[in-house]
Amino acid sequence: MLVSPAEVRHAIESDAIVPCFQPVVDLRTVRLTGFEVLTRWRHPTLGLILPKNFIQTTEELGIIGILTRQILRKAFRSAAVLPDRLTLAVNVSPIQLRFRSLPTQIREAAEQAGLPLHRLTIEITESAILDNEDLAVTIARELKEMGCRLALDDFGTGYASLRHLLALPFDQIKVDRSFVNEMVIRPESRKIVSAVVGLGQSLGLVTLAEGVETREQEKILLQTGCNLAQGWLYGRPLAADQIPEMLAVPDRSGLAQFAMPVGKKRMLGVG
Repeated sequence: MLVSPAEVRHAIESDAIVPCFQPVVDLRTVRLTGFEVLTRWRHPTLGLILPKNFIQTTEELGIIGILTRQILRKAFRSAAVLPDRLTLAVNVSPIQLRFRSLPTQIREAAEQAGLPLHRLTIEITESAILDNEDLAVTIARELKEMGCRLALDDFGTGYASLRHLLALPFDQIKVDRSFVNEMVIRPESRKIVSAVVGLGQSLGLVTLAEGVETREQEKILLQTGCNLAQGWLYGRPLAADQIPEMLAVPDRSGLAQFAMPVGKKRMLGVG
């Protein structure tokens, strides 16, 4: 999908990029535990556009910081309706982790919205750490001191995950969707998922599987002892005004109405 830098800049200036919220559930009970914030661009003719089609452009234009502040402000404000037991997860890009001011931005946005920082998980990809490990460690420790939880995103797809698990104060490992998608048909992927979950257990970390779409995947993850899951099986990314409806039916039977029907994902162009 091609969008021009001018369109991206206008989207930022017009506040057209918004947070959506994907449910995260406890695998054993399939009860809602929180949401991950996903960024979407409401384009007037193309519909919802995924971040892979515009985030790099915002970085090149030098306006990723503006976008970050907008998304944090909107997401944290929307989280005011969440019960205290539910958490919120926000992913930071490699470029964002270069900004020493990131912890301050997050703290100020949370304070303005009244969101306690202990309910916030900051997801950091391994590629972000590789860009500048010393700065990443400094920022990660400051986020922990503020009360945030830290998750290592896309675990197993980088180059030095074990070292990073020791260097940074992570609370959670996210099992990459590429392994989850293939574990039903590829024994090797199933073994990797099992190994990642086992590693998390041995280190006292929570494990979360991304991209869960089928009951068979869910069954395998339960057998490995994985703690949490998110994906189309449990619910599509929701607009902020849809959150109260989901909160009214947080169990297995209720979540089914928010899951994406088979075959709809590609037509909608969202992920």
